[in-house]
Amino acid sequence: MRYAPPIARLLEELERLPGIGPKSAQRIAYWLLTAETADAERLAFSITEVKRTIHFCPRCFNFAEDDLCNVCADTQRDGTAICVVEEPRDLVAVDRTGEFRGTYHVLQGAISPMDGIGPERLRIRELIDRLASGEVTEVVIATNPNVEGETTALYLARLIKPLGIKVTRIASGLPVGGDLEFADEVTLGRALEGRREM
Repeated sequence: MRYAPPIARLLEELERLPGIGPKSAQRIAYWLLTAETADAERLAFSITEVKRTIHFCPRCFNFAEDDLCNVCADTQRDGTAICVVEEPRDLVAVDRTGEFRGTYHVLQGAISPMDGIGPERLRIRELIDRLASGEVTEVVIATNPNVEGETTALYLARLIKPLGIKVTRIASGLPVGGDLEFADEVTLGRALEGRREM
């Protein structure tokens, strides 16, 4: 079926979004076409507003509306610990646990030679600059437990340990509610390595 040019352009733009295929793009487009004009305008305004007002925090590279992001501006945070994550969404996930009250550093990706992403394309130099202040005593590496995340974690550990700063890695293993019989060997091995006394 051929769509009117404005609909075809909308579908094309929607399909460029991550996780949106042709069927999802079609559902969203149909919703927009049948929604109240005010609803569609609110969505369009929200998109343009976020692009106009949000930028990367110059300290940690999280999303920020003001000069610094909410985390960096929080004076109640423990400045001696930095949790390193790949993306801003990872920062949100870690912070939501309430278990970490330090600051963060967002790498904006992970080392992935297959995708042409080397350390120079990440915010690693800025992290090392932050560590030069001498205030930080621990760096918690919370990159994803995949090949790219592990590569990035090892690279960071090799850079940071000579600075005399404690480097830790978040534990990985079995999810709560998971069954041992369905766990792969790597996941189960990590769970055993990360065991702790009860």
